[in-house]
Amino acid sequence: MNYTVVGAFVLLLGAVMIAGVLWIATGGTLQKKYDTYLAIEDESVAGLNLNAPVKYNGVEVGKVGAIQLDAANPERVHLSFAIERGTPIKTDTVAVLKTQGLTGIAYVELGGGSRDAPLLPPSAGAPYPVIRTKPSLSARLENVLTTVLTKLDRTSSNIDALLSPANRAALTNALADIATVTRTIAARKDDIDAGIVNAAKTADHSARVTAQLGPIVERMGRAANAVEKMGNEVALAGTATSKTVNAVGGGHPPASPPDTLPEIQRLVGELSDLSNSLRRLSEQTARDPAGLIRGRSPVPNGPGETDPQPTSTP
Repeated sequence: MNYTVVGAFVLLLGAVMIAGVLWIATGGTLQKKYDTYLAIEDESVAGLNLNAPVKYNGVEVGKVGAIQLDAANPERVHLSFAIERGTPIKTDTVAVLKTQGLTGIAYVELGGGSRDAPLLPPSAGAPYPVIRTKPSLSARLENVLTTVLTKLDRTSSNIDALLSPANRAALTNALADIATVTRTIAARKDDIDAGIVNAAKTADHSARVTAQLGPIVERMGRAANAVEKMGNEVALAGTATSKTVNAVGGGHPPASPPDTLPEIQRLVGELSDLSNSLRRLSEQTARDPAGLIRGRSPVPNGPGETDPQPTSTP
């Protein structure tokens, strides 16, 4: 009888212990509550597995619940997170894929979440709130490397086009021509130096001559003005004399002896010649003021003309 009671008690106690273990394992008062969140990745999630940790600023707050391709866009991957209830997932929280050290095991890192930002509400058209994502470090590096390689490839193509056979031949010819010119200049160095010295001297002489020509031109101008004034005065005198002759020839009584009239006519002719000469001198001076200094050059003989032979006096 006692053995029966002891056996029944042991069986009952074992059943209670098994039930307690099962209750604790399947829930119980110590089980954590989780909320589900979604994230959409536009890059490869290689290395990310189910139940991979989800960390918030380095603190593990959940795990990856599901990984699925987007049926409408295979370039996207839908991730489902089971995150501990009470974790402050806010509207500015961002999910990024990261790897743990050198092992290459991927996990999800949550960041952001400023203090004043509101909690993330459920998204329209989605059963759970959707956390924003941004490219991982490996994706950013891949994009940068791709861009750099593209530019290097383009640069290499441009260099190949620049160094085409035709351009290389033209460059070789140009270098040969430059070498020839350099040798020619080196061979004529003394002549070039002498030419530079002569040019400097010529410029110095020209400056001196220009400085000396100023006063000469000024004097020539004054001489031309004087000649012009003299010509005008002579012309006025000739006009007055002509009026006097006309008055004498017009029947006015002569105020001088009869032999005075021929003298007056001769004087009028000389004054007219003098006026014409002065006018020509004024015009010549206006055309060539330097002629007053250097004089007139003799006019060369025409075809068939010879210099006049001097006549000998007996």
